[in-house]
Amino acid sequence: MQYRREFLEYDPTECMGGCGNLRKCDNVDEWLKTIKLLSDPETCPKGYVISDTYLAVRITDNRLVGVIDLRHSLNNSSLSEWAGHIGYSVRPNDRRRGHAKEMLRLVLLNCKELGLNRVLLCCDHDNIASERTILANGGVFERITEANGRPVKRFWIET
Repeated sequence: MQYRREFLEYDPTECMGGCGNLRKCDNVDEWLKTIKLLSDPETCPKGYVISDTYLAVRITDNRLVGVIDLRHSLNNSSLSEWAGHIGYSVRPNDRRRGHAKEMLRLVLLNCKELGLNRVLLCCDHDNIASERTILANGGVFERITEANGRPVKRFWIET
């Protein structure tokens, strides 16, 4: 909940990519319940896709520094157009330290295990840090699309 609080204090409008509904949850148990539902084909709600959520925890102080979500498929128009297979975020006070780059590198290994040979990642057109993270992990720019009136860059990564 400290992770959530830091995001909301930093910028209440910033997207908490990869965190699912954490912004709306009042407690950790509520958030973990949602993540568990999405990870199981038997309980994944209609209209959603099966996904795995991973937490990046710094060992030295047991601090949650990032969250990354891997969607197993892109079965609806918003995911296939401007969201992609993977969403992630890094705690505002822990940015620019390589956490996102390493989180993405590691989750790409899991993509291979799921049989995803190619994955879509998207970021706001002006999110230079996310674009660099994607490019550093082999992302190839495809095109710019639009989501809710904002330009979004689309990238593909071969796993």
